[in-house]
Amino acid sequence: MNIRNGLMIVLGATLIAGCGTTGEAEQPGASVEDRSARKIDGAEVKPVTAVDPMGAALAAVKQGVLAKRSVFFDYDSYVIKDEFKSLVEAHAQFLVANPKVKMLIQGNADERGSREYNLALGQKRAEALKKMLSLLGAREDQIEAVSLGEEKPRCSEGNEACWSQNRRDDMLYTGEF
Repeated sequence: MNIRNGLMIVLGATLIAGCGTTGEAEQPGASVEDRSARKIDGAEVKPVTAVDPMGAALAAVKQGVLAKRSVFFDYDSYVIKDEFKSLVEAHAQFLVANPKVKMLIQGNADERGSREYNLALGQKRAEALKKMLSLLGAREDQIEAVSLGEEKPRCSEGNEACWSQNRRDDMLYTGEF
């Protein structure tokens, strides 16, 4: 029994000695990005807080670049045009800075095509915008994509200028839907 106890003590001391430091200086960790406040279009956007759950954050989306809420598409397309990429980036930055805020994307189509086709095209448009926002850092659970098809036209005349206004995604934030 004495030999066994002595062996246990030596084994324990060896384990403790093996866990010691090597004497090398510890490397500094990676820097952490400060996401408490961001500037979008020159205006500071502060995240949602317990004191002001949505008020100040959502007030920011009613001014500057964030007031623009529509992305328009070419005929029979769901590819986001280059001219709207900076707008989408600004909305993504806002969602990243405000993780409690939710967005609803409504995909729309003009009245050309069948009802079923337009519903499918509107969904593809909404999903394309959702994917781009997600790739830019917004969480997927913040964004819901739905299709309205041709049911919510912005213009009702039968010409290309009007149809181009109806081929769009509309972005709505918490409290607006």
